[in-house]
Amino acid sequence: MATTSDIKNGAVILYKNKRMKVVEFLHVKPGKGPAFVRTKLKDISSGKIIDETFNSGIKLEFLKIEAKEMQFLYDDGDSHIFMDNVTYEQINVINSLVGNSKNFLKGGINVDLLFDDTEVLDIRLPAHVALEVKHTEPGIKGNTATGATKPATLETNYTLNVPLFVDEGDILKIDTRSGEYIERVKS
Repeated sequence: MATTSDIKNGAVILYKNKRMKVVEFLHVKPGKGPAFVRTKLKDISSGKIIDETFNSGIKLEFLKIEAKEMQFLYDDGDSHIFMDNVTYEQINVINSLVGNSKNFLKGGINVDLLFDDTEVLDIRLPAHVALEVKHTEPGIKGNTATGATKPATLETNYTLNVPLFVDEGDILKIDTRSGEYIERVKS
C-alpha cells in the first residue's frame, strides 16, 4: 500500500469504498503539530467534489488505472462511440461520463480513455483541438485594435468568445482545459 507522499494530481484512490480522483492536493507542514495533506477529491461515479485532509504518512489504496488511446467515432444521442486503434473494438461511453468533453470531440480525434478493469472512468483529451467555426457574426473592418470579442459557434455546437477578425469557416485552436480560444490555425 502507498502513503500520502504518493498523492499526485490525477491519481485514483479507493476512499470510503468509492473511487476518488485527486483533483488538487497540498502538503502542509505547520510549525506546530504533525504534517498533513489537504486534498480535493472527485467521486468518479457521481462527479461530486469533496475536500479531505489526511494525516501525513497514513496508508491509502491507490487503484491501477489503465489508459488506452481510442478514436472518437460519433455521438449516437445516448452515448459516444469510441474505437480501440489496435483491436478495432467499439466501446459506448454514456453521455453523463463524457460531460463537457463533448464540446471538443469531433469524429476521428484520438483521446485516452481511462479504465479500471473494463469500466471507463474518465476521458483524457489532448491539450488543444482544432475546430471549425460554423457560425459567427461578421467582423467590422478596422475594429480589431480594441481587443473586443464576439460569440462563435464551432462544429461541435460549442459557443465561445473569439476576436472580431474570426470568420465562418476558420479553423481555431481551442484549449480543452479552459475552453478558450488560443489562435487561428493557418490553412
